[in-house]
Amino acid sequence: MTRSSLPGVLAVTLTAVLWGTTGTAATFAPEAGPLAIGAAALGIGGILQAAIAVPELRRSRDALRPRRGLVLVGALAVFAYPLAFYSSMHLAGVAIGSVVSLASAPLASGALERLVEGKVLSRWWLLAAGLGITGGLLLCVSAFDEPTGDPWATLSGTALGLVAGASYALYSWVTHRLMSTGVSRAAAMGAVFGLGGTLLLPVLLLTGAPLLVSAPAALTAGYMALVPMFLGYLLFGYGLTRISASAATTITLVEPAVAAVLAVLIVGERLSIAGWAGLAVVSAALLVLALAPAHSRSAAHSRSVAHSRSSTRSRSSAQPQSPGDPQSPAQPEDLSPSASPSRGRTSPPGRAAPGRRARTSPGTG
Repeated sequence: MTRSSLPGVLAVTLTAVLWGTTGTAATFAPEAGPLAIGAAALGIGGILQAAIAVPELRRSRDALRPRRGLVLVGALAVFAYPLAFYSSMHLAGVAIGSVVSLASAPLASGALERLVEGKVLSRWWLLAAGLGITGGLLLCVSAFDEPTGDPWATLSGTALGLVAGASYALYSWVTHRLMSTGVSRAAAMGAVFGLGGTLLLPVLLLTGAPLLVSAPAALTAGYMALVPMFLGYLLFGYGLTRISASAATTITLVEPAVAAVLAVLIVGERLSIAGWAGLAVVSAALLVLALAPAHSRSAAHSRSVAHSRSSTRSRSSAQPQSPGDPQSPAQPEDLSPSASPSRGRTSPPGRAAPGRRARTSPGTG
């Protein structure tokens, strides 16, 4: 972990802590179904993301226009995630639902980066993901609640957890991809989550009436929309400007650990020795990820050598410059996956492109 990535690791870790409160918070609105909770949380939270990003969305119109398809894919993933996630916890229980969703996300994220971007994930990352999944399985078998006796509900909840994990990995990758191709943080998050939140509004209108029947239910919906979702995704977006999507999704494996602790301390659920062991293993996964590189050094070295050779060939084929000519040889076009098609190259994530003043205030890129 480098000094520049530390703020990103801390931001995503805090995000995971906030997200870990959602399962416990949902118990304060038992009359509301999982679809209503999910649609309220990320629907309202996503629209707020877009609202604070309106100035940046206007400035980024030209950058977002050729990437409409990518934004739509991310928005559909945002739409699917809360519905699958809260339904998974409703059917299989908080432990299994949250663990399956979050433990499967790093694998899906790593697969996306490997298949789409050609990145080779290091053995350190594989170790962190393996530890996180192992810890998650230990949390599952620790049995928070009494068995429901309905294996079909558990099976359905587990399947929905896998859908949630894949959806989470997908919109994380999309927002990171947008930012790496020159779209500002606020514009990327606002576009993807704003459109996804808009898609969730019809679900909220159809299922959200129970959220208004009592003050605790309304306060629960407000808390989940404003704190874990709105504030949490502001921090998450900031983290994605400092670390990769696969690293971010692996860090959020701390969420089921937080959910387990809160279930014990607040809800009154009991955690077995296996559960506490799972918490320790998830913590070890976070430590490995924080201290180790996310991608293979050999792969990075190979890309560096290939780029160096490409630069050498371009310079040798360029027209020789006359003595005293101040013009430098033409630079080769950057053909990396993160290059912007309209500019040929782009600034590193989190920095302003040439000619554009950097903005560091939350929500404005």
